[in-house]
Amino acid sequence: MADGPRKEEFKLSGEDVLSKIKELINEGTARRIILKNEEDKVIMEIPLTFALVGVVLAPIFAAVGAAAALLTKCTIVVEHKE
Repeated sequence: MADGPRKEEFKLSGEDVLSKIKELINEGTARRIILKNEEDKVIMEIPLTFALVGVVLAPIFAAVGAAAALLTKCTIVVEHKE
């Protein structure tokens, strides 16, 4: 019986978000990454179920960087592949 995807949370300052998301994508085990603000509202969801290449990642990193610049503290929720 499956309990759903395994989730992991990281609480970070805005300046550390982009490097952590890059690290998680490079690990290759993330299925989806969710970025939340201090009030626990979802700012951005990044589905990673498709094969990602550099051309696709560049706009994602730009969007994450812009969102992170507006946040002082945030939470990254990572759903891992089963």
